Amino acid sequence: MPIRMTPLIDVVFILLVFFMVTSYLLPTGYLELENDTASGRGGDGEPLPQLQLLASGEVRWQERNWQPRALSRQLVSAGHREVRLATDGDVPLDRFTLTLSTLDNAGIDARWQRSPSGNTTTPSP
Repeated sequence: MPIRMTPLIDVVFILLVFFMVTSYLLPTGYLELENDTASGRGGDGEPLPQLQLLASGEVRWQERNWQPRALSRQLVSAGHREVRLATDGDVPLDRFTLTLSTLDNAGIDARWQRSPSGNTTTPSP
């Protein structure tokens, strides 16, 4: 006797709909990331460089806009291994993750600080 697939597909579909309806997905703005920016100092006591990720994908540092790769090379050559990265509320998630990945690949530990939406001011040192 062959196995009928129709009831099995029906059950799988019902379970899929059930879990889609009952699950609650958080918006990306509510992701809980480790955030240790209160002190603003690195492990050696020196102030961390302040970076501001802009919605365009550029990173602002020392009153200049940088592309993430060029900035990571500059930070490594300056001897910085930790930075404070602030983001505008309008920065797309893909640009944020690309910037974090670029800094991480260069061996730089970025401590994230989110600014309110629409706030484009550079964080104070």
